Amino acid sequence: MTGTLFVVSTPIGNLDDVSPRAIATLRASALILCEDTRVTRKLLRRFEIATPTTSVHEHTRAAKLQSLSQRILRGASMALVSDAGTPGISDPGARLVAGLHPGVPVIPVPGPSAVTSILSVSGFSGDCYVFHGFPPHKKGRSTFWKQVADEKRTSVFFESPHRVEKAMGELAAICRPERRIVIGRELTKAFESVRRGTAASALSLLRSEPIKGEYVIALEGDRRPLDSYDGNGYAPAA
Repeated sequence: MTGTLFVVSTPIGNLDDVSPRAIATLRASALILCEDTRVTRKLLRRFEIATPTTSVHEHTRAAKLQSLSQRILRGASMALVSDAGTPGISDPGARLVAGLHPGVPVIPVPGPSAVTSILSVSGFSGDCYVFHGFPPHKKGRSTFWKQVADEKRTSVFFESPHRVEKAMGELAAICRPERRIVIGRELTKAFESVRRGTAASALSLLRSEPIKGEYVIALEGDRRPLDSYDGNGYAPAA
């Protein structure tokens, strides 16, 4: 009988956010596939889960991925987790799922996600939004900010503490100053904060507290009428 790959969401900070189903799945699996086994081990120790682990990340060789796929086909069920949140959302888990044999069942065990967490407290429309992941470090950065600035839907993206100040400065320089923004820092953790303001105030919002931890940012969509779009961007308001 073929096994199953369970894609298990884990807490983005507060370990108490893990679901009973996620705990049960991790305990019942033959192997847990981790982005970083050292990070996952903290969760496993907390809930006394003894399931063995192995790393699966962006540098994992194709031969190992194929071997894992074959083990599942032979009947071993496994759980895929990321360091935090939902696997495959701006992390290397998608590579494993995409490379699985077509006969391998893949079942989600849903739970925490920084994307939906910031949307839920933003006050912006979540009916239709765009998740951009992390901004490019160098090449394509200007194009990235232009796309975000012109986006009609709510935009969500991640940023590290080392680059978030630069990111907020670049965003403020290209967006209409009145565009509303919500900056989430260390969501669900001890130093969690959610700051609300405008693109013009993004830097001052950021600097109002120590810059540390992981950031998730939501920017409201550009609400200018579509007829002001000239093919290269939105024309300045008359």
